[in-house]
Amino acid sequence: MPGDSKRARRGLGADRRLVKKADFERLLREGVRRARSGYTFFVSTRAAGPPRLGILITRKHAARATVRNRIKRCIREAFRLEQAALGALDVLVRPPFGVRPGVAMLGRLRELFSGLSQ
Repeated sequence: MPGDSKRARRGLGADRRLVKKADFERLLREGVRRARSGYTFFVSTRAAGPPRLGILITRKHAARATVRNRIKRCIREAFRLEQAALGALDVLVRPPFGVRPGVAMLGRLRELFSGLSQ
C-alpha cells in the first residue's frame, strides 16, 4: 500500500529509538552536550542510518506518570516531525524540570531539533 511507505519514512519505529543501556551511557559519556532553553541534548553523529532518539526523564521532572508520559509523547512527536532534516544523529533529550506538555512545548522542541542538524 502507498501509505505504508510514508508511515515507515515518517514513523518512529524501533530503528529510530535508542533502547540499549550502552547507547544511553555512550551518549552521556561521549556525546556533545548542548543546552538550549532548559533542554539538554546529548548528540553524537553516526556514519549512516536514520536519526535515533532517546529520552531521559525522571520523577523530578514530573511526579505523576501521566504527565511524564505526555512530556515524552511531545518529545517523540517533535522528533518525528523534524527527523528528515537531522541526518545520521543519535540524540538524547533531557527536558527541563517543571516543563508543561502541550502545543507550546511541541513548537519549541521542533525549533530546537531543527537547530541540532546545523
